[in-house]
Amino acid sequence: MTPPHLTRGLVVVLGFLSAVGPFAIDMYLASLPQIADELESAPATVQLTLTAFLLGLGVGQLLLGPLSDMWGRRRVLLLATTAFTLTSVALIASPNIEVFIGLRLLQGLSGAAGVVVARAIAVDLSTGRTAVRALSLIATVGGLGPLVAPPIGGLVASFSGWRGVLMALAVVAVLMLVLAWLVVPESLPRDLRHTGGLRAMRSSFAHFVKDPIYLGYTGAYVSGFAGLFAYVAASPFVGQVILGMPPLLYGLGFAGGGAALLVANLINATYAPRIGPERMLVVGATLGVASGAVMTVSAATGILSIPLFLACAFTTMGGAGLTFGNANALGLARATASNRGAGAALMGACQFAVGALVTPVVGLWGEETAVPMAGVMLLGAAISLTLGLASNRASGRTHPG
Repeated sequence: MTPPHLTRGLVVVLGFLSAVGPFAIDMYLASLPQIADELESAPATVQLTLTAFLLGLGVGQLLLGPLSDMWGRRRVLLLATTAFTLTSVALIASPNIEVFIGLRLLQGLSGAAGVVVARAIAVDLSTGRTAVRALSLIATVGGLGPLVAPPIGGLVASFSGWRGVLMALAVVAVLMLVLAWLVVPESLPRDLRHTGGLRAMRSSFAHFVKDPIYLGYTGAYVSGFAGLFAYVAASPFVGQVILGMPPLLYGLGFAGGGAALLVANLINATYAPRIGPERMLVVGATLGVASGAVMTVSAATGILSIPLFLACAFTTMGGAGLTFGNANALGLARATASNRGAGAALMGACQFAVGALVTPVVGLWGEETAVPMAGVMLLGAAISLTLGLASNRASGRTHPG
């Protein structure tokens, strides 16, 4: 049998599957105030639907990543994506906020496969710095999620409300399942799978926990995501309630940030293999620090305006596009074929666990002031830059300056 290759078509499908987070989050961001009104819930309670989904994504990756090391990538992906589709359909009929939060948790648990297995497959079928290019291209396709999901969600919400948005998400889930079934091959041969059960899973995780360079790049990835998600979680209320943006304008503005993420990933796919992912990581984190600083100062002094808000969002997402793919690839370069799923799972679980913690923090004051959101954006980017520089030095690699 001919071994599978990372074709353009497969890259597109893996990118689409890995965009489960952007689609499941960004499509209904503009509907959060509407959901709060209809389900008679406080904004902070409605934001727990984000927390539950992120918690599910984190825990799901810890489970599904190692399982894909044992059972193979394709089987785990198909089973979990089926569960994600069923949960997405059930969400449409949510009668109250409690059921909504519970189903979002299940949706995150099952949707985690699209994130962790896609990364593992990309690295399975790549070698050396080509893995950076592969992950960047997958992130580029996945970057279409933040680009198209918000305006779609805002438009659908304008005509059919937030339940209509959930119907659109269910259609996306069905498409993901069909493409996974038809296109995604098995990338992990049976002779490279580990068969040690829970003991082997613990051993795989222990391998990464003891590796300071892996932990450093994971920390850079996770803290950068925390800064970005502070914006994602609080921006519906900051943009629409504080700054007075209508839902469609907010969705278009958010899509502009998604465009920056998309362009940054395309740039990274071209230049990271040439000049090194280490340098590109530092550039991305530096952009995040600059954007977070401007947002914090403007929010604290009361001069934050819609154009400035959108400009900072554009820069933040562009910096994230350069940070995430490189930190991800550099961290997973420390893995082997038999524990790559566990490495991707640990990185992804930390990412979404931190995102889940960030959401209630910015939600406590997000309807009245943008300072908490901006402060977390700045702090996350600063930690990401610090850890990226430290990990580059520890691994003996060069970086700017």
